[in-house]
Amino acid sequence: MFSRQARKSELRTICGRVCPSELSCSLAEARESLVHSPSPSYPGFVTISPVPGSLIGRDVEIARLDSWITGCLAGDGRAVLIDGEAGIGKSTLMVTACLQAAEAGFTVYRGAGDELGQGLPLLPFLDALEVRESTNDPRRRAVLRLLRGDLSAATAVDVVTAASEHLFALVEQLCEQSPVMIVIDDLQWADPTSVALWGRLARAARQLPLPLPLFLLGLARPTPQGDSLRALRRTVDNDDLVRLGPLGGSDVTALLTSLTGGRPGTALTRLAEGAAGNPLYLTELVGALSRGAYLAETAPGTVDVVSDSAPQTLAAAIADRLGFLSEQVRGVLRAAALLGVRFAVDDLALVLKQSVTDLLPSLQEALAAGVLADTPEGLGFRHPLIRTALYEELPASVRSALHRDAGRALAEAHAPVDRVARQLLSADDPSAPRLGPLDPWVQDWLVEAGPALVGQAPQAAVDLLRRATSGWPARPASASLSALFADALYRTGHAAEAIQVTTAALDRATDPDLIVELHWISCQAQMQSGESANALEMLHEALANPALTARHRARLLIPAGRAHRMIGQLELASKTAEEARAYALESNDRWALAWALHLLCVTTVTRGDAAMSIPLFDQAVAVTTEELSLTDLRLLVQVNRSIALGDLDRYPEALEAAREVRDAATRVGSAIRLGQAHAALCELYYENGQWDDALASVAAVPDETWDQASACHCHGMAAVIHLHRGDTEAGLRNLEQSESHGVMVGGLRVVASLAMASSLRHEQEGRRDEALATLLANLSGEVEELDEMEELIPEAMRLAVECNDEVGAAQVLRLAEDAVGKAEIPHRVGAALYCRGLLEGDAQLLLQAAERYLAAGRPIRRAAALEAAAARFADLGERAEARNAFSRALDGYHALEASWDAARLQNRFREYGIRRAPRVKHRQVRSGWDSLTPTEAKIADLVVQGMSNPQIAAQLFLSPRTVSTHVSHILSKLDLRSRIDLAREAALRAESGE
Repeated sequence: MFSRQARKSELRTICGRVCPSELSCSLAEARESLVHSPSPSYPGFVTISPVPGSLIGRDVEIARLDSWITGCLAGDGRAVLIDGEAGIGKSTLMVTACLQAAEAGFTVYRGAGDELGQGLPLLPFLDALEVRESTNDPRRRAVLRLLRGDLSAATAVDVVTAASEHLFALVEQLCEQSPVMIVIDDLQWADPTSVALWGRLARAARQLPLPLPLFLLGLARPTPQGDSLRALRRTVDNDDLVRLGPLGGSDVTALLTSLTGGRPGTALTRLAEGAAGNPLYLTELVGALSRGAYLAETAPGTVDVVSDSAPQTLAAAIADRLGFLSEQVRGVLRAAALLGVRFAVDDLALVLKQSVTDLLPSLQEALAAGVLADTPEGLGFRHPLIRTALYEELPASVRSALHRDAGRALAEAHAPVDRVARQLLSADDPSAPRLGPLDPWVQDWLVEAGPALVGQAPQAAVDLLRRATSGWPARPASASLSALFADALYRTGHAAEAIQVTTAALDRATDPDLIVELHWISCQAQMQSGESANALEMLHEALANPALTARHRARLLIPAGRAHRMIGQLELASKTAEEARAYALESNDRWALAWALHLLCVTTVTRGDAAMSIPLFDQAVAVTTEELSLTDLRLLVQVNRSIALGDLDRYPEALEAAREVRDAATRVGSAIRLGQAHAALCELYYENGQWDDALASVAAVPDETWDQASACHCHGMAAVIHLHRGDTEAGLRNLEQSESHGVMVGGLRVVASLAMASSLRHEQEGRRDEALATLLANLSGEVEELDEMEELIPEAMRLAVECNDEVGAAQVLRLAEDAVGKAEIPHRVGAALYCRGLLEGDAQLLLQAAERYLAAGRPIRRAAALEAAAARFADLGERAEARNAFSRALDGYHALEASWDAARLQNRFREYGIRRAPRVKHRQVRSGWDSLTPTEAKIADLVVQGMSNPQIAAQLFLSPRTVSTHVSHILSKLDLRSRIDLAREAALRAESGE
């Protein structure tokens, strides 16, 4: 991390090189000794002089960066990507930018991707944001606990996603304290999660609170370029992309003059042409020529090459530099090359089985020779190409063996899981015909470290566990490793293989706890694959074992109940949950009791008995509150409780409960539960007519954070809102997303929002029969999910009447009245009155339905009931009553901005000669101040007052992420770049009296 103090000692930089002896940074005692101890001298070693004023040939880029940094301080947050080949000067430009930013008052955080660490998520950001064991910061400690596996087994959270959310929140927190610059070098080696986080921060850079902005800087080579990096490039505006090309002829001459102290002669100039304007090559070339005494002053002020044996390539120049090192130093450097471009001196000492003190002379020599450099991120090779040259000096088979030895040394020293895994993953010999089994010690290490590795880096865990569980004679730990392997496969989307692994492991597993764990993983994978029936068959076979204890029987009944619910067998799911609860009480197993109660809650709500579910939810919360290991389940229970309160039309309580669980999920880092809390809020806001907040809740959650069911439901609701509002493009886009997630949820589940959106699309495209068929298909069959089905009942009745489908209408009416029979909740009574009123043509019943919907707090349904009443009054010739109901329906649609509904209503009543200019301001414009929704206008006013996102969130009972989404929409509608632009525009508007 840089700060203003970094400027106290000028940093001398040239052409991608950072001279370590002049870096002002915090080092451990050993590294302080290393850097400041006298260094050996090298004959002919070129001392590079600083270039006054600026880097050679990069004046334009430096000026752009300086302008951007100044603009960022003024509130124009920015994300910049520097692109260029190896050695072109990206890192030098980055260091210059860091110093500019530090001098301007930014706190600068730096990290980098690592070729050896690509399988281990988030390492660049963990380094940059100083997530270390020594930290006392609660947010950083939470990330460490997640990645160590302290929470993964207890909470079942998606560790990588949760850690990414914590890091994002940490950046927001840092931006509350000072202007922040975050730099990630070598993005081409970063893992996809890090690249995705960089992209999210890039999109958010302009949204963070003033006056403490974010400047995000990334550096990447053109190759290798995976899908995630290509996507990241698209998130950066073309104006914010810096492509570093080769130095021009005059700049090459200036660089050679600076390096040699004289004007380059003809031979030197010709030799330099082979460098193709690459500053690193030129620097290494001059260094090699100087060390070999191939340069001389051939005329006053002119330096030229005086030998034909000078290095002709960059590789040769680097080899020449390394050739001046002793063999002992080269051995130390080869070991360091195993650890990556940057490495911890303590790790190097472990691998070489030497003390840090013993290593100091060799490291000093390497620093003096310009092979190593000390940076704010730690000791490392001055350039990745130097590390590559040393690494490739070793045969592949030798490298593999050394990586395994390094991994073992680190494991025996209890090094962090990611450091050991990095060595093991790098131990594959590409020249070998096939990968053999890992060394036996690896299996023992995986038994201990496997849970943390599966949580932190499931794909890396798959690679190691695949080899750890094959090719060996059976050992006691093999079934345990198979469970870890299956869990990792399930997390990485390989459900079919996870099922195969668990099936094979169950044949040899004898430990009852392990058998239960394998069944849980298998059931999860089979439900994801649409094979819930197969899961039930396996579970019933396991439950038939008379030797099962009550505890294990309870724990097997729970996945069985979940599978029953997945295929819509709610009666069986409820019965199974009751059995599980009884066995859990018998065995005093709070974990199983909590899960059984939760399953009972869900099945009770799903069957339409929301009122009966609340006491069950309260019991489940009480049980989970007393157990830290049930934190994640408690969040899930609370999410579902908030939805149940909404089903009872108790919206103030429901929204408060959903906000509380949203905040709790944020505190504990449960990204999945945070997404589900936003999904609950989205549903509640939609039903309660707060449609802008519903859309903001959907937009506030990154796509990768949703579980499939929540994503299907929320995108379906967003599609319904957009289609009602006449935004067909956004509606169809969200419908497509909902459908794609719906495939993963399973075809036997009813997802009301998806069905409603599909029906609405058909109707708007003139296919009313298909619209009705879509709804009826979700209201028939053996599915018992009344809470989902009842959302479809009113629209199904309307379409059935309009399509003259008497059979369908009778079926829908029966369902509506059955729902009331279960509980006389206002919206259910309203639905029954609405259905009967439509079927019988009774305007008074339709008005009563509107009143019940008003009491329920469901404005879209109230407006539809008023529209139907108005039509019936008009048919009867009762124009006064028709006009009154028509006006109230139109007001209701306008309040929701349901322009499609309003247009349909007005077109319909033109036939009756009834029309009315809207009393409510109807916002048709898509841009400008008048396009802002009431919530957006309120947030814009608070932004202008200088409030931060968290402050606005607290005042409006929203999440900071939702506020950020609203701010993004505000800036987009007003065609502004930053909050300071918003404040300026608001001031001008106030002056003009608008």
